[in-house]
Amino acid sequence: LTSCKNPTTPMATQDASEDDDCPFCQIASKQTDTEILFSDHELLCFRDVKPGAAHHLLVVTRTHIDSCRMLQTQHVPLVERMVEVGRSILEKNKVHNDEDVRMGFHIPPFTSVPHLHLHVLSPASKMNMKSQLRYGPQSHWFITVSDAFILELFSGFYSCINMVSSQF
Repeated sequence: LTSCKNPTTPMATQDASEDDDCPFCQIASKQTDTEILFSDHELLCFRDVKPGAAHHLLVVTRTHIDSCRMLQTQHVPLVERMVEVGRSILEKNKVHNDEDVRMGFHIPPFTSVPHLHLHVLSPASKMNMKSQLRYGPQSHWFITVSDAFILELFSGFYSCINMVSSQF
């Protein structure tokens, strides 16, 4: 976990509203006129300022988690809630086709804000070429929720192998 003010500086878990330099923290603390579509003690949701699809939502954590690379097994319930919130807002906007939705994270260094946020895009089939490059299945810097956890599991697995092999 790090501060949005200085993404290389580790810090304890902190409420997002306490970091005035972070655009997402400013939104969380109502310092902007951004329309909040959902808000609770853990998450908030609003529209992306540069939409990649007709419906492009950002589900943001209130605590500072740098990126999807920081996700660990204990974050599974948090990410599941992020997905639930995204789906719920889409349903309120009469989007019911889960098969035409892309949900995922940008991989550093391709993140615009060093604060964990889930992109929720629909209809994915209607995204233009630029959006396909940024959020589509062939993108090298966008990872789906399930892929983010697969990578975390493999990185943990390889860390264990490296630790064991260094002992021999």
